[in-house]
Amino acid sequence: MGRWVDSADPVLGSAISLARELADPVRLTALQLLSAEGPHTLSQLADVLGISAPRLSNHLARLRAAGLVTVEHTGRHAVYQVASPGLGDVLTALARYARADLAARPDRPPSADDVAHTCYDHAAGLLGVSVFSALIERGALQPPDGRDSALALGGDPAFFAELGVDLATVDTRRRKLATACLDRAHRLPHLGGALGKAVLDAFIARGLIEAHEGTRELTVTPRGTTELPALLPAFTPST
Repeated sequence: MGRWVDSADPVLGSAISLARELADPVRLTALQLLSAEGPHTLSQLADVLGISAPRLSNHLARLRAAGLVTVEHTGRHAVYQVASPGLGDVLTALARYARADLAARPDRPPSADDVAHTCYDHAAGLLGVSVFSALIERGALQPPDGRDSALALGGDPAFFAELGVDLATVDTRRRKLATACLDRAHRLPHLGGALGKAVLDAFIARGLIEAHEGTRELTVTPRGTTELPALLPAFTPST
């Protein structure tokens, strides 16, 4: 029987190499964005992360050397994407563990913004990521693979009707049907695109969520506190 700790073990070495790259906040966030939202140019990533392009370029070079991202040059633009769709599973598990650890700390009660708010015209916060995870788990939506910014419907889209959305009426003339948008607070995707708006509109129309004009605030109504956890297993308004 061989040693468990063996510096020559390729699996162990690969895991250590990945952990080393994920330990940096810039590289971790860049990978989360690329995995959830699909390919980005260098300038797009730098803008979202709020850092200079030269600084980000150094981090992306490390990720390329580690085999975690690839780059394609289109004209004057360098477009980056994750090298393997499987990386998304690792990042999702890491974010869920971190959020569960924070939620268990009595000294850090969740804010209203953690629970529900808008991101443009769709739901974000715990509400948004719970909608997204339920759609994936129920087979209504294909999970993001980091290769495209648009998401496809899954093999069983009937869950959208349970959420109050009639797919036949969703307007996609000026926007994509569905996109994954990385949630800033939870570091997990929430649903964007035309379907993201449609789900939020349906929740408001059903009296589950209340919007506040001129703000990003969303309030879970008493009815929503009762009904939403039955629809969305990951959603607990009090956490």
